[in-house]
Amino acid sequence: MPADRPRRLAVAALVPLLVLTAACSTGSAAPTDAGQPRSGGSLTWAVETEPITLNPHQYAQAKARLLVWNSFESLLTYDREGRVVPWLATGYQVSPDGLTYTIGLRDGIRFTDGETFDAATVKANLDKLREPEYNPAVSAVQLRNLKTVEVVDPRTVRLVLSTPDVLILDFLASPQGAQVSPKSLREAKNLKAGGVDVAGTGPFVLEAYVPGQELRYRRNPDYATPPPHATHTGPAHLESITYRFLKESAVRVGALTSGQVQLIEGVPATDQPLITGNPALRLTREVNSGSSYGYYLNTSRPPFDDIRVRQAFQEAVDVEAVLKAVYQGTATRAWSVVNPSSRLYDKRLEGGYSGDVARANRLLDEAGWTARDAEGFRTKAGKRLTVRLLQAAPYLRDRRDVLAQAVQAAVKQSAGIDLDVAQVDLGSWNQAFADNEYEVFDNSRADTDAGLSLNLLLHTEGTVNRTKINDARLDDLLEAGQAAGDPARRATIYADIQQRTVRELALVLPLYAPADQIAASVAVGGVTFEPTAGVPASAYDLWLGK
Repeated sequence: MPADRPRRLAVAALVPLLVLTAACSTGSAAPTDAGQPRSGGSLTWAVETEPITLNPHQYAQAKARLLVWNSFESLLTYDREGRVVPWLATGYQVSPDGLTYTIGLRDGIRFTDGETFDAATVKANLDKLREPEYNPAVSAVQLRNLKTVEVVDPRTVRLVLSTPDVLILDFLASPQGAQVSPKSLREAKNLKAGGVDVAGTGPFVLEAYVPGQELRYRRNPDYATPPPHATHTGPAHLESITYRFLKESAVRVGALTSGQVQLIEGVPATDQPLITGNPALRLTREVNSGSSYGYYLNTSRPPFDDIRVRQAFQEAVDVEAVLKAVYQGTATRAWSVVNPSSRLYDKRLEGGYSGDVARANRLLDEAGWTARDAEGFRTKAGKRLTVRLLQAAPYLRDRRDVLAQAVQAAVKQSAGIDLDVAQVDLGSWNQAFADNEYEVFDNSRADTDAGLSLNLLLHTEGTVNRTKINDARLDDLLEAGQAAGDPARRATIYADIQQRTVRELALVLPLYAPADQIAASVAVGGVTFEPTAGVPASAYDLWLGK
């Protein structure tokens, strides 16, 4: 929209070329024996990971996403074709220069604490997120190009950017961009942690949180703003839902097969036959969006300050063999930092590296790691070739601890590398990164747009740049991709980013594309995954058969 256009706009004028509403949407649910959707009932869902926080603005765990959308909603979302569409917004317009986003807002919406949703609310949320100490990652990365937020009228808000940034739409469709009640922003006892006193506009209200045990939600009877991909309108079907924290997969599966819970997420390959062989249960699976799971290598300290050692580490692992051993053929091999489900994925990386043991050993010889100690590990100047991987308990999923042991054995046997693996608490994990006392950082992100993941992980100023890379060419590419509005141009830029990251700089060893699995009783209907993101959807569409 031109900058000199009159400030007051009719909401109808803000609607983009395609606006979908929940009333005309369709969903893809797993087959069940639950019959037709019905209102009422309570169920229990066992989850793999306890959330670090219940405030959507502080969201950092893909496993917590299904919980966020129970109570909170964003201005935009994605439809099943991967297009950005309105949710709490009615539509948006972008100025020709890409610097101004004018967003129309739905009328008549209230937060569950009674506060009104309007343009002032959106501004209050964005202003809070721009406070440097509230969520540094968001203020420094996602909102770094946001210049001003203007309340045009109660139903219209205008965002003015300092430079074009197509990722602003992804932010407005993300958990961090979800809307929190202004009263909560002002008065919550511990806003960063979230909890029962942090209110949203979603289909459920958080009723109780028992740390280490469970979360309990009750239905919001006044709910009327489902996302476009929902399969019904009005309040949620369920009266209530409880999420139990069961870290061990065997415990989760046991709870499901014994009828203690009706749904679980996180079903490793070793346990899947217990689900697929039971006619009373159903298993569904979907690959996540965003970045793949891989090992990022710290270039700021030895031995990974030497690109030859990084390249050797990439070649020392037969990833296909490791994945087959750990996941029994159920894992999707990753060749890039971008998941293969993404439109930005560069297929040219496939088959170009990994598993060449002779090359791995030749590179290490060239780098001076020629001697061996009594245990068979390579040494140089009397020092063992040791690299440390710390894994934080809140982020462990998908048997990543077992995978680390398999990689540990592989790099020792093939190249004499000592991969020192330790599982630690979140505080120790954060301290190690603050002190730069690590060599390997494991990570995946379920950001809907992979561009955001790469900005956080690879840009010199990225808040999760644990490779410590400072590469002007890579920064230029990341910034160009963030500014490019043309999809074809954007895909070309991100292909170059992937080539530079994986092959030219050898910053990461990609391992697998994360996926989510949901196992449920056939009496549960409406089990779905979030479009594009590929993670479990909220409980809004779930119902219990009679």
